[in-house]
Amino acid sequence: MVFLSKKHVKIDLPFCEKYRDAAFKISNIGRWVVMVSGSQMLEDIRRASEDQLSFDDAVGEISEDPYHVAIVRTSLTRNIGTRFADIHDEILTAFSELIPTSNNSWTLVPALETVMHIVCRTSNRLFVGLPLCRQPDYVKLNEQFTVNVVLRGNVIRMFPPFIRPIMGRLLSTVSSDTKLAVSHLQPYIEKQVDCIQAGGVPQNDFIYWLLEVAKGSQRTVHDISLRLLAINFAAIHTTSHALTHALYYLATYPEYAEPMREEVRVVTNEEGWTKMAMDKLHKVDSFVRESQRLTAGGVALARKVLKDFSFSNGVTVPAGTHIAFCSYSTHTDERNYPHAREFQGFRFADLRDKASTDLGKHQIVSLSPDNVTFGIGRHACPGRFFAANELKAMIAYIVLSYDVKLPDECNGKRPPDLWIGANPIPNMKAKLLFKRR
Repeated sequence: MVFLSKKHVKIDLPFCEKYRDAAFKISNIGRWVVMVSGSQMLEDIRRASEDQLSFDDAVGEISEDPYHVAIVRTSLTRNIGTRFADIHDEILTAFSELIPTSNNSWTLVPALETVMHIVCRTSNRLFVGLPLCRQPDYVKLNEQFTVNVVLRGNVIRMFPPFIRPIMGRLLSTVSSDTKLAVSHLQPYIEKQVDCIQAGGVPQNDFIYWLLEVAKGSQRTVHDISLRLLAINFAAIHTTSHALTHALYYLATYPEYAEPMREEVRVVTNEEGWTKMAMDKLHKVDSFVRESQRLTAGGVALARKVLKDFSFSNGVTVPAGTHIAFCSYSTHTDERNYPHAREFQGFRFADLRDKASTDLGKHQIVSLSPDNVTFGIGRHACPGRFFAANELKAMIAYIVLSYDVKLPDECNGKRPPDLWIGANPIPNMKAKLLFKRR
């Protein structure tokens, strides 16, 4: 199975090469998936209606009304600037507590585990605020929920379809995790409700944004808690992996640190630690985008075919088929990126410098047929603006505050990723060394 290779930059995708701009079928965990590739088939997916190619049926949702997704797209995105001081404060506090350094000495930390703690705390500074975002049991709950959903979901899909509902009830921890979330969140939710009813000024967090929209049974503590778990799942899983991947590249190619460090100094001296400053960190943005280009996954745009669907090249897939786009072959296609399998941290900053128009095209949040890290079209990742600002703020703080390097046993080589299905997971056992500057 081609996607199970544990190697990274040298991954060979013979089917994508053989069936370029066409379709082929692979066995994924629990089902067969028809893979498609090429810009035209991508455009066909983008233009298809939901009753033809369903995103929701492919990925599943927690309710019939996933209004929390729209809140991510609107309220969360709009409040990044107004709440950026809180994001920055939590980054400073989390790093100082989780990567304690002293006497100009190197501190060895487990990379992915430490990053997940920092990302969870920082994200929840916006979601629920202080002091809950730093409460160890609440942090552990959200981190473990993320792991449980991914691992147990993969196990359940290994069973035949007719028995999956039974195994889901036996293996799923969603019910118990939601009860635990309620025990943490109930006083915070009730405080917000009381404040709103009294005409006061509620805390500007995700709880408040949910309550602004929720109706009827959606306003229960249970429903709000479940949606916060879902938001944490989306935020923690992807951002933790993205930051860990980027740190492995930073430690492997330390020559990128000083140019980014100088950019951060100049921009933050002018703008302070603000969202405006993050928008001007072109080298940092490029470094993160290049890391994601090579590590964001082998497939994207998962859809379930609800009606027989014909692509513009004549390929027809029957109803009931699961399809996905072969993103890794696009991201490593020499027609899109010269020396495509090489990590070039400032690739997109250089492209931006050379561009005379559409300067935003090469930013991390931009969507294009040659970079589908965040998807494309109406189902593009709604939280990409928050994720991008969070990632850039963390990388900016790291290069300004630390030197980062690989342990000697790595011999200067980037820790190899683990490919599970079509997803490259950052090495879960690797450690990194940090030293305060």
